[in-house]
Amino acid sequence: MNTNRSLPRRAALAATAAAVGLVLAACGSDNSANTAGTTPATAPASTEADRHNQADVTFAQGMIPHHRQAVLMSDMVATHAASTDVKTLAKKIKKAQASEIETMSGWLKAWGEKVPTGHGMDGMGHGDDDSGMPGMMNDQDMSRLGNAEGNAFDTMFLTLMIEHHEGAIGMAETEKQQGAYNPAKALADDIITSQTAEIAQMRTMLKTG
Repeated sequence: MNTNRSLPRRAALAATAAAVGLVLAACGSDNSANTAGTTPATAPASTEADRHNQADVTFAQGMIPHHRQAVLMSDMVATHAASTDVKTLAKKIKKAQASEIETMSGWLKAWGEKVPTGHGMDGMGHGDDDSGMPGMMNDQDMSRLGNAEGNAFDTMFLTLMIEHHEGAIGMAETEKQQGAYNPAKALADDIITSQTAEIAQMRTMLKTG
């Protein structure tokens, strides 16, 4: 009799154990689903921060040759300028813009975009006309600057670099308005701040020189 009674009891216990197992398995599945769901949730944040658009590409591809020309102009100062202040300013411009060229080139490579070569002067117009980027010097401008010496060079360098800076500021303002890549927009802001200050400095130098 005891044996017969124990059989249903054992069956009931087995059924209970199986039910508990199913509940635990279900809980485990829920936890796995929740854990798996957290990974995609964090991914878009990183993607959003790193995204860029065509305006960012245009900014980098335009500003690189623009900066290279400023570096080339600054390189002339050591052997052509008379003013120590002009020489000091040229070194500052070259150091800042050479570093920014490296930064923007890195972005373009990471995006799979073409990095401009050369100084971008071929076919470039002077000023804000339709033939080139704002503030870029044409071949005649660069030739005149390269042939100048002493105080005449200083005056020409400062005058042309003011226009060059104004063009860069315009390009940077466009990037801030239309760009999507946060580091590029931050660089644009830095360019506006630093080159606006340098324009004020160069205008003072022209007045007092």
